[in-house]
Order: sequence, then C-alpha cells, then structure tokens
Amino acid sequence: MAVKVFIPTPLRPYAGRQSTVEIEGGTVGEVLNNLTARYQQLHQHLYSEQGSLRSYVNIYVNDSDIRYLSKENTKLKDTDSVSIIPSIAGGIDMAEIEALEEVHLSKEEILRYSRHLIIPEVGLKGQKKLKTASVLMIGAGGLGSPLALYLAAAGIGKIGIVDFDVVDESNLQRQIIHSTSDVGKSKLESARASIEGINPNVIVETYPVRLSSENALDLMKDYDIVADGTDNFPTRYLVNDACVLLDKPNVYGSIFRFDGQVTVFDAKLGPCYRCLYPAPPPPGLVPSCAEGGVLGVLPGIIGTLQALETIKLILEEGEPLIGRLVLFDALKFSFREFTLHKNPDCPICGLNPSIHKLIDYEEFCGIEPVVKQKYDFDTPEITVEELKRRIDKCDDFYLLDVREPNEYEIANLGGHLIPVSELTERVLEIDPYKEIIVHCKTGVRSAKAVRFLQKAGFLKVKNLAGGIEAWTQRIDPSLPRY
Repeated sequence: MAVKVFIPTPLRPYAGRQSTVEIEGGTVGEVLNNLTARYQQLHQHLYSEQGSLRSYVNIYVNDSDIRYLSKENTKLKDTDSVSIIPSIAGGIDMAEIEALEEVHLSKEEILRYSRHLIIPEVGLKGQKKLKTASVLMIGAGGLGSPLALYLAAAGIGKIGIVDFDVVDESNLQRQIIHSTSDVGKSKLESARASIEGINPNVIVETYPVRLSSENALDLMKDYDIVADGTDNFPTRYLVNDACVLLDKPNVYGSIFRFDGQVTVFDAKLGPCYRCLYPAPPPPGLVPSCAEGGVLGVLPGIIGTLQALETIKLILEEGEPLIGRLVLFDALKFSFREFTLHKNPDCPICGLNPSIHKLIDYEEFCGIEPVVKQKYDFDTPEITVEELKRRIDKCDDFYLLDVREPNEYEIANLGGHLIPVSELTERVLEIDPYKEIIVHCKTGVRSAKAVRFLQKAGFLKVKNLAGGIEAWTQRIDPSLPRY
C-alpha cells in the first residue's frame, strides 16, 4: 500500500526536490523507513544517531500529530497522507541575505524586469539571484539559440558559450539567434551580438574551442549550471561526466525530427545521463539532425524548456525535472513524463564509481580519431572526382542512392533510389554483376549500406566519400545543398 508523503521546502533538496512522494508502508514507521531508504540524505535530518525521530521534526497523519496517536506504530490506510513538519527559523539563510544585499538593480533593470519583480516567486530577491547566477551553454545551435535568448532576457548575470562552428545557411531554419547577415561568421560572435542586443546587462563569455576532456573541467568549474545543447554522443557523455565530477546541474535537451527530450541531471539529487543511457549506440546507428532532419520549431520548444528549468534551479522554486524525463511529440502534440532512477552501479555517480576523471569519449563511443577516421577500414571508397571521371567516360556501374525520397527530390545524381531503411527488402533489385557505387548525403548511411551489401555477397561495391554534399561542393555547385 502506498501513501502520499508531503515533503516541506527545507527538506526537498534531500528528497529529489519533490514536494510529494508516494511511499509504501502500513505504518508511519514503515513509510519513514522506506522514505529514508529511497532518499538516504533525509535520514540524518529526520533521525538522531540513536535512531529516534528528532525532537524538532513532527509527523502528522492527515491533520493529527502522531505523538498523540500511536507514534511510529500508527497504522495507515491508502487514503491517508503523511506530512513532515520540521521547526524552521522563519527566514532564509542569513549568509544568502547578506550576499544578495550587496547586489543592486539599477532603475533601468527594475523597469526591464518589472514583470518578474511583481511575481511573488521571483520578486526582488529572485531577480538578484538571476543577476548573480552564471550558466555555461554547450553549443550555440538549435537548442542553444532559444536558451541563450531567454536566459539573457531573464537577466542571468553571466552566460558562457562553447562553440567552434560558423553560421551556415542551413542553420537558419532553426537557429534563431543567427540571421542571414551572419552566414560565414563565428556562431559565438553572432550569438554575442544577439544577446547584447536583447540585454546589455548580461556578461557574455565565449569559448571558440571544441569541448574536450582536456578543457571541460576548466571551462565549467566557475559556472553554476551547465546547459547541454550538443548534437553528438561523445560530447553528451563528456558533459555529463564533467558535471558529475564538479557537482554541477546539467540541464539536458535533445531533438530529432519531431521528437524532443528534456530533463535535469543532478548526481547529488538524482540520476545522471549514464544512469539513463549506460552505453552509447553503435556509431552510425542513430542519425544526426544533419542526416535525419529536424522540424525547425522543435528546438525552440525544447530549448525554451531548458531555459525554464535553468531559471527554476536558480530561483529554487517549483519542482525541477530531476529524476523526470519529459518526451515531446510535435506531431501528436503530446508530452509524456517518465520517472528516472539512479543506478547504484553507475560507473560515475553510483555507490562505487570507477570513473574518477574524464576519459576518451570518442573511443568510448566507438568513433575513430578524426585523423584516422574512415567509414570502415575494409570498405573501398571512391572520391567524387573519380566518380565524375567515370561518369564522363560512360563507365558501366550501378549508382545506388540510399537517401530518402524527399532528399532525392531536392538534389540527385541520377542514381537508383533505395533508402537504406528498405535495403534489406529490396536488395534483389540491385544488379550483382555490376560494380556498385553507393552514396547518401555525407557518406555515413552509404557506408552502412556498403557493409550490408558486402555481407550479402556483393563483391564490387564502393562508398562515395563525402556523399552528394562533397559532389555539390567540389564538382557541381549548381546542385542545391540541404
């Protein structure tokens, strides 16, 4: 039998920041034992070293104090609720008050944030918290764009951004922090200009580097919160591990086509990313947004939710998504929430962690170093220049396009279209006696197709290195890029 337990605000940091939890138990004592077993940090706040309830903690069943019932032996029904009522000092931490008293808002800031200031949950104290807070964003792309804009508008004092890319025209469909005039410019400088245009009171620190095991801890250590807007598995595991080692909250978001995910990983209070996904998928199994696409508005929705969770963490208001994963389906317009559990065997945040420093995340995810990387060391490749020569010579070969039909409509090389997802069922359509040259957009899906064909007994098969993207850049610039 489960009963509802109400957790007071002072104890919520030790109970996954939950205001209520469902706990099994037939008596008050059983419920409290199960509660402190689930949230072990609560035990020292409820019980003395001798194992008795602390004198300044009162327990109520419905509206009755158990001291006047049967104490911890008080029996419970499934309709009962248990409330924990500790004595409180009647105010916030004095050190926090003194620190915030040193923070001042100008007349311009008071006007700018006036709609915040009249919300009781924010008010002057909350706005000062936002002004003194610092957030490091990993990426200034689809998720980073709305995240940065709303954090800046909210008055976050310092925003750091890690990104080494430049603005491409294909970014503008979703990366709303950049504009057409920014194409070819550093994403960091474009983002800085947009942030400062929204709120000149915000300090913007930019880091034009690729996040790595060598620099992650130094970059993150001076920030309160890290917001993960990355688009690849090695960096996600890197961000997670660095946040766990530094005890930093990790506000996580991910997107693909019409689906989005958002949660908050905080290893002190709940699970981390490794608890959710102990191992990454094999390289190439899960396509990136560049390969699979993403609805332009989707990162706006998920990135804004990341901004919301970040602000809640700073204000210490509401119930953050620690231990909860929200999935958004844009086509159905549905939100689903799943409970996440801390893995006691997690190699970095579990009871006996085996990871004590940052590792090689490319190797962990099965990705070869860039200087050595090929799609497969046993897979023959052909360059776009060689393919052009062979086309001009009218050589006899079978050009196989493994992209999707909608991609084929945008631009194609006149090959036979069999999407990689249909290759197993349609393999008999391919002439086994001809040499086969396979291509996709960038060479990733086609490499997977080449490996499949090799295993199926096709001996003369090659992968077009760089795919139609390389063809457009180096052979025929008149073809549309996407």
